[in-house]
Amino acid sequence: MLNPKIEKARQAALDVLKPSAKDLEHGLALHGESLVIESYGLPPRAAPDADALNALVEAGASPGEVSAEMTDMILTRMVTDARQRAEYAEAWEAAGVTCMLTMAGQECQSPLRLLHCLAHMTFAADTSGVVERAPRPEDILAAHRDGRRCFYMTANGVPLTQRWESVEEELTYIRVFFELGVRMMHLTYQRRNMIGDGAGEPSNGGLSDFGRAVVAEMNRVGVIVDVAHSGWQTALEAARASEKPMVASHTSCAALFPHVRAKPDEVIRAICDTGGYIGIYAVPGFLGGSDDLAAMLDHIDYAVKTFGADHVAIGMDCCATASDYHTELRKIASPKSRRGWRSLWQAGPTGSAPSHDLPGNAGCQWTNWPYITVGLVQRGHSDDDIRKIIGGNVLRVARAVFPSDRIVKA
Repeated sequence: MLNPKIEKARQAALDVLKPSAKDLEHGLALHGESLVIESYGLPPRAAPDADALNALVEAGASPGEVSAEMTDMILTRMVTDARQRAEYAEAWEAAGVTCMLTMAGQECQSPLRLLHCLAHMTFAADTSGVVERAPRPEDILAAHRDGRRCFYMTANGVPLTQRWESVEEELTYIRVFFELGVRMMHLTYQRRNMIGDGAGEPSNGGLSDFGRAVVAEMNRVGVIVDVAHSGWQTALEAARASEKPMVASHTSCAALFPHVRAKPDEVIRAICDTGGYIGIYAVPGFLGGSDDLAAMLDHIDYAVKTFGADHVAIGMDCCATASDYHTELRKIASPKSRRGWRSLWQAGPTGSAPSHDLPGNAGCQWTNWPYITVGLVQRGHSDDDIRKIIGGNVLRVARAVFPSDRIVKA
């Protein structure tokens, strides 16, 4: 018996899809037997300990300290709390995902800040007993064969020394973070950085000269270039510069809904021409539809029809949360702080910031991953194409980018 939160989400998906018994049975079976890899996702979150966080606030902790402690709790508390771990495992089982390319680093270029989240995710994978790390693409396949779950680590930024004495020195940490397990990096977040313009910058200035050096070094080391949060011109120029397949790991089609986080056809085509893919997310405000699961499927349909099933994946960018997650959040006394600098979400309906935990979303919850497969069956996609969309394309790109000299023969 699934917990009520997962059952409610499942019913919401069925209410949107209204599948026939045949499509439902076939879709769930196909999902269950297939290699499912999420092109970008957020792992299930444990509930924070409100009492412990309030004690920090009372002691005079800064907003940054409180935020860092809460991040640690939601990413690692399942290691020490048996009930949180049980719900964490249940969410993974319900989703039927073998591997998630998951955020292991904040949206910045600071190696130390990126290390914080990477450390939390590594600790959770190494000690939870629920999920593990996959250092190589073949480890993802092995996990699938054995019925295990794994992370393929990503970073929401390119780590730089930030001393600006030479290009070569600035690029040093790309290889270091590869050796720490990071296999994909965002070039930018919402704002402009030394690499290029982010998706929130109205100037849409494109990739810098230094950014071209970053792309070349990521290609050389074996790190997937991700332009999910990059501006359109930055993404386009990165695709033209990359000699390896690159991706927009969680985005949507601007032709259907012109959000700043979407990508226009010209940009998507350039990404596909590298041999890469776009991952379609599940964030309601970015999809432009009254039924979010249906809207998500609309974007997948459009991408497959326009660019081919070899270039489409799913990166939901939303997460399951523990049953007491919101209850604990409401109990936390949040210290006042200024608006975060990094986000730069444009005002208005096509520039709104995301909500990664989606309690009111019509069926588009992370634990409903199998019902995306059901929806693809309903819409007439072949089993072979569905297998590509729900995992095969991500594995193909991971294999193409991972350096052949790092592959140890079994």
